[in-house]
Order: sequence, then C-alpha cells, then structure tokens
Amino acid sequence: MEKWNQTLNDFILMGLLPQNQTGLLLLLLIIFVFVLACLGNSGMTALIFLDPRLHTPMYFLLSQLSLMDLMYISTTVPKMAINFLSGQKSISFLGCGVQMFFFVTIACSEGLLLASMAYDRFVAICYPLHYPVRMSKIMCLKMIIGTWILGSIHSLVHTIYALHLPYCRSRVINHFFCEVPTMLPLVCMDTWVYEYTIFGSTVIFLLLPFLGIMASYGRVLFAVFHMRSKEGRKKAFTTCSTHLTVVTFYYAPFVYTYLRPRSLRTPAEDKSLAVFYTILTPMLNPIIYSLRNKEVLGAIRRVWGMLSSRKK
Repeated sequence: MEKWNQTLNDFILMGLLPQNQTGLLLLLLIIFVFVLACLGNSGMTALIFLDPRLHTPMYFLLSQLSLMDLMYISTTVPKMAINFLSGQKSISFLGCGVQMFFFVTIACSEGLLLASMAYDRFVAICYPLHYPVRMSKIMCLKMIIGTWILGSIHSLVHTIYALHLPYCRSRVINHFFCEVPTMLPLVCMDTWVYEYTIFGSTVIFLLLPFLGIMASYGRVLFAVFHMRSKEGRKKAFTTCSTHLTVVTFYYAPFVYTYLRPRSLRTPAEDKSLAVFYTILTPMLNPIIYSLRNKEVLGAIRRVWGMLSSRKK
C-alpha cells in the first residue's frame, strides 16, 4: 500500500510512473538519463572553464545553458524518484514553492538565454567587424546576469501569488512536480484573470524570444547563402543548425502546453510534454553541442591530453 502521510499543508504529487514493475524499469531509465544529463552538463561547463580557446561569448553563454539544464533536471527528477521508491507521494507546501520557483526561474531564464545565443550568432555572421564591440565580455556578462535576474523576479512574483491562493479543494496535483497551471484546478476561486496573466507571461518570456530567434536566424541564413567561402558557409550552417535543434526541442513542448487553453489539454498530455523539457532536453543539449561542434570536440581532446599528461 502507498503511504500518503501528510499534513494539512502538504500536496500530493500523482507522479509520472505507475507503481509496478514497469514503472520501476522506467524510473531506472529516467535515473540513467538524469546521470547522463548531470555528467554531460557539468562536463561541458568544466570544459569551457578549463580550455582557454573556449573563453568566448558564445561558449560563456553555452556554459550558462549547461548550468540551467543541470538545475532544471535536478529540480524534478530526484523528488520524483524519492516519492516512487518510498511510496510516499507528498510534498510539503514549502517544498512545492521551492520547486515551483526554480522551475519557473530556469524556464524563463533559458528562453532569454537562447535568444541571447541567437543574437550572438547573428552579430558574428552578419556583422563580424562589429562583433568584438557588440559582444564584448562585459556585454556577455550583462546578458547572463540579465537573464537570471529577469527569470528570478518573474518566478518570485508567480510563486508568491500561487502560494497565497486558497487551496480548499483536493490537494492532489496530477503531475510529477509542482507547476503553476496544474495547481490552479485545486483553487476554490475563479482564476481566469490569473490564467490570462500566465498566458501573457508565456508570450513575453517564451513566444517573443522565440520570434526573435527565428528573425535572427532568418537574417543569418540569408547572409550564409551569400558567403563565398564554402568552409565558412559550412561552419555557419553547423553552428546555426545545432542551436536551432536545441531551440526546437525546448520551445515546441512549452508553446504547445502553455499557449493552449486548459480546456484543450489533458493531464496525461501535460506530463508527457513536461518529460521533454524537464528530462530529455537537459540530457540532449550537451550531446548535440559536443557531437556537432568541432571546437568542442577539439577542446575535449586537449583537456583529456592535459589531464593525462598530469597523471604521468
């Protein structure tokens, strides 16, 4: 029997997996993905820190993406695994708030960071002579700090408001982590105004950056087609296609989930799509950036050689 011991302030997370042998096998697979994501993202961050040739704005931004992905998957998977293995599905009121805060912070910050990375490639390819000025290390640092601050402030507002709503109905959240839209059905007041606020936030922090990314890469592709150097064209295509792959994996499930009315969504759909942006994407990003990037592969060989020579 499952143990649902909780206080009146606790929430119940229904979870993602069934409490049977199939669920246990799927959990082991998710834990394997979690370990891969942690190793890949921490390895990418360390690689950029250790190799001086990667000390450029593009890779500084990439290191922040790896850090965000590491925090992303760590926000949801450990609690889900603990609840499944212990048989307890409860999460404290404070724990739910902390999980919500980090989830929304990283979701918003990553959307802004991906837009910053698109701007970096836009300036590098379309205005290469202006790149040292427009994307100086100071400007890069401002972009990074700005994404974290804006994401944190936005998240703090939503978290405080969501936790102050009157939850006088069931405390059962039909999800595997605390997410604001999945908690609104538990509120015993009309939330249509707040739902429109969430929609507006999604437009500002997800849709507008996405449109900016598409506009940047539209201009980049136009410039690439007019390049005379085949080698330069190939390198630009590789870099841009890598970033667009990451953008697609990140934005597609988010937009499909948050820009549709609640009446057109089901909890099963929300949980399935959440797996993409909370579990799979953090694992895939370092793989995509390393396998399709000669500079990263070269840095791996250099750092490996440096570490091997120190052991001798």
